[in-house]
Amino acid sequence: MISLLVPLSLAGGGLASGVMLSTVIGIEPYTKAMPYDGYVRTIRFLWPRYDPLMPIVNAITFLANAALAVLAPTTGARVTYTTAAALLALVMAISVAKNVPINKYVTSLDPADPPSDWAARDPRAQWRSWNLIRTVLVLTALAASGAGAATLM
Repeated sequence: MISLLVPLSLAGGGLASGVMLSTVIGIEPYTKAMPYDGYVRTIRFLWPRYDPLMPIVNAITFLANAALAVLAPTTGARVTYTTAAALLALVMAISVAKNVPINKYVTSLDPADPPSDWAARDPRAQWRSWNLIRTVLVLTALAASGAGAATLM
């Protein structure tokens, strides 16, 4: 079982880290530079593609790390996998509590008719901050999973 969970933990963590990092270095700066209508259209395009994928990847990766936190034969591995699982739980909590509501708000907007108070309500800076936190957490979780795997070699 451990021989299946370790690669799953690492592959899921790598995929989640790559996607999250790509939003930090590419997608978010691009959407920040867009005018209102382009931003809303872009989020409407991207969100239905990321939303089904990322919750599944994060949940599977969390479950793999949580299982390894219980099943790993050494204390060091159990600690690192527990750390990874806890960090991934935080990523998922931030996603549900912060980023998803922002995405729902943006996708509810009419690209052709900005709210009169858009300058005050523009959520891009807030979304960016929470996404940056999630990215740091998921990268740290991947490092913890890698450390766990190293202790098992």
